[in-house]
Amino acid sequence: MKLRVMNIADIPAGMRLKEIAGWNQTPADWERFLSASPEGCFVIEAEGRIVGTATTINYEGRFAWIGMVLVDPDYRGRGIGTRLLEKAIDYLDGSGVPTLKLDATPQGKPIYKKLGFTEEYEVERWVLRRSPGAKTSEPPGPLPDFEGILKWDRVVFGADRSRLLSSIDRESRDFTLTAERRGSLEGYAAGRRGSLADHLGPWVARDEPSAVELLDEFLRRAARGTLFVDCMKSSPFAHELLASRGFELSRPLTRMFRGPNTHPGRPELVCAILGPEFG
Repeated sequence: MKLRVMNIADIPAGMRLKEIAGWNQTPADWERFLSASPEGCFVIEAEGRIVGTATTINYEGRFAWIGMVLVDPDYRGRGIGTRLLEKAIDYLDGSGVPTLKLDATPQGKPIYKKLGFTEEYEVERWVLRRSPGAKTSEPPGPLPDFEGILKWDRVVFGADRSRLLSSIDRESRDFTLTAERRGSLEGYAAGRRGSLADHLGPWVARDEPSAVELLDEFLRRAARGTLFVDCMKSSPFAHELLASRGFELSRPLTRMFRGPNTHPGRPELVCAILGPEFG
């Protein structure tokens, strides 16, 4: 088996693995990984094809994210996922990043613990299935205060990810939303059109009325029959809002970190994360 750096030509192979896994990423998402970390995304080849992937993103040198750890089912049990994780960790350690983060499935959590990761908090994926075509024909209103979003997001997330959010905004600008009160930004949200579903995240609000406003506007603008939200389990109101709109709990995730975690952000303001692959 050959482990090497991933490149643009490998995206179809990455899509094949994520489709087998039933994940929601698109080729544009793979391009975001490779653009953000051209030397920090990896594949393993066996018998002439790619059978495993892992990606990394360095956020401002404060912490880095590990995601898209995928292994072909025909090659599981051979240590491919662990080898990719160890490569990603070695790469990031060599880059001098003090803290590594990821979102773990229940199956992956024991593996990450053995590699030195500690639990931070719980995330839950919620899914809404409805009749498609619910989107109104009205065009989006004026572009929200995007610079204000980026400034606040750096505080909430714990590091600058303006390049990533700008890319998502360019692709799905009608999902970039703000909630304002008396000229003050009280919440913001973004969204992506994945291969399986429209995905709300990040979804950030100071209070429940702002969270309601953002969620309901996203639901109005989304046209897909399936919607995903990766909700913070600790949010005092987000999961109840999702349930009241017909969402159902799908699966748990655990945010984990390795290192000092000196930039945790403001998780108490987060209703939903951007996504397990990005943070």
